[in-house]
Amino acid sequence: MSAPELVRVGPDEWETFRDVRLASLADAPGAFGALHADWVDASEQRWRSRLTDVPFTIVATSDGRGVGVVSGAQSDDHVELISMWVAPDHRGTGLAGRLISSVADWASTQGHDTFLMVRDDNARAITAYEKAGFVDLGVPEDWPVDALRERRMRRSGRDRRTDPRVSGVS
Repeated sequence: MSAPELVRVGPDEWETFRDVRLASLADAPGAFGALHADWVDASEQRWRSRLTDVPFTIVATSDGRGVGVVSGAQSDDHVELISMWVAPDHRGTGLAGRLISSVADWASTQGHDTFLMVRDDNARAITAYEKAGFVDLGVPEDWPVDALRERRMRRSGRDRRTDPRVSGVS
C-alpha cells in the first residue's frame, strides 16, 4: 500500500469530499456532531457550502478512494480541528498524524493555536493527538452531566512540530 496523497479540497471538489465524509459518518456514527442520515441526501449546494464555510479541508486518497479527511474551522483567535477520520484499513499507518499536522501547520502559518474536542472514550484518537503535539486540557467544567464526555485539546501555533515524514499537501 502506497502512502495516501493529501489534497486540499474546496467547493469544486465537493463530490470527493462527499464520498469520504459519508464513509466517515457511516463508520463512526458517534464520533461526529452530524449523522449519516443528516447528509446522505444533501444537495450539491449544501456540500459546496460546507466546503466554503469551513475554509480548510484535506482529503487523503489512495487508489482512487478517500481514506481520510480532516478540516480546520477558523475563528477570530484560533483554528478548530474538526471532522477527523481515517478509514479502518489505514489506521496505524501514520495517516492520522499527517492529517492532524496539516490542520495544525495551516493554523500555525496564521499564528493561531489549534484546538479540538475528542470523545473521552476514544483513547486511540487522544494518543494520536498527543503524538502530534496536542496537550489534553480535560473535560470542560461546564460539560453537561448527561452528555457523552469530550476532552478539549490544544496545540500551540508557536510549536510547529512538523513531522519530517509528512509530505506536503497539494
